[in-house]
Amino acid sequence: MIIEPRMRGFICLTSHPKGSEQNVKNQIEYIKSKGPIDGAKKVLVIGASTGFGLASRITSAFGSDAATIGVFFEKPPVEGKTASPGWYNSAAFETEAHKAGLYAKSINGDAFSNEIKRQTLDLIKADLGQVDLIIYSLASPVRLHPVTGVLHRSVLKPIGQTFTNKTVDFHTGNVTEVSIAPANDEDITNTVAVMGGEDWTMWIDALKAENLLAEGATTVAYSYIGPSLTEAVYRKGTIGRAKDDLEATAFSITDSLKSIGGKAYVSVNKALVTQASSAIPVIPLYISLLYKIMKEEGIHEGCIEQIQRLFKDRLYSGSDVPVDEKGRIRIDDWEMRDDVQEKVAKLWLEATTETLPSIGDLAGYRNDFLNLFGFEFAGVDYAADTNEVVGIESIK
Repeated sequence: MIIEPRMRGFICLTSHPKGSEQNVKNQIEYIKSKGPIDGAKKVLVIGASTGFGLASRITSAFGSDAATIGVFFEKPPVEGKTASPGWYNSAAFETEAHKAGLYAKSINGDAFSNEIKRQTLDLIKADLGQVDLIIYSLASPVRLHPVTGVLHRSVLKPIGQTFTNKTVDFHTGNVTEVSIAPANDEDITNTVAVMGGEDWTMWIDALKAENLLAEGATTVAYSYIGPSLTEAVYRKGTIGRAKDDLEATAFSITDSLKSIGGKAYVSVNKALVTQASSAIPVIPLYISLLYKIMKEEGIHEGCIEQIQRLFKDRLYSGSDVPVDEKGRIRIDDWEMRDDVQEKVAKLWLEATTETLPSIGDLAGYRNDFLNLFGFEFAGVDYAADTNEVVGIESIK
């Protein structure tokens, strides 16, 4: 079939297998170009199919020759209907890893469930024995709690009062004002249940209980802080409460891993175009301005550049992992530089539908969004007839 992007709001309903393959190959080539990393050799990535999770799996495999197990929840293709992009990404990753002689297996299902945890533990036990790095990079709007059976849905809302500010429709470039009503207590509780640290703890406890964590094992979860411009809807909103919980969880997990000399970290990463961030009002406008400035300064990074720097310069630099006063790794350091944020704040005041094309990088935002789904990659013939039915080697 000829596969083209079909948009509905903040999601793309199609994805391109050849474009996704090119995306993965580009990231692999970047990692190989940066030289080896003396990192973990047996790695579990929970949320491994897109974004920071995919970048973590690629960096581990092609930077450190690691054996990797990836857990994700993706929609496989059927004849006449494309898979979700993470499926194609994972298929391409496994193919390239196996070509390079690397162990790589994947599990597709709800990582919040006891069933998928059990399947993962059994695979580690059978094939790897133990793991020495666990990346926790889940991004889901809902969680069926495995103990209570309650279905929790996260929300993107401010806390305390209505939030009003500018936003942009990145499809049209229209800059408008948006207002978001405040969350109630139930909204906050549900968002923390989905995006907080409870499930991360459940994973680590399950691995530890069955002696599947190597001596000195490290686990890392990903977070975001961002600037004052976005804090009302992000860091001081419902998502921020969940991220606070996630960050507090790192300390409790570290305590639980003392017996094996293990450590848990939260890495605060840079603002990037993801399916999740595209749905958050204000964030697309902020990112389009940020991209313009960081590209001009020569300090722009995508997921793979961020994670390569995290692994090489922070986690596996050969010295103590540098953290901030709250114990977090700050790989958002370039985004949060005073000079960068001062420029963003100035451009924010000037941003309108008319000015944004010149003061922001909306074209870069759109390109990155389409890249998420395998579109707009150089070297891919999008007019060619493409087989949408692509399998993942380890998933039968």
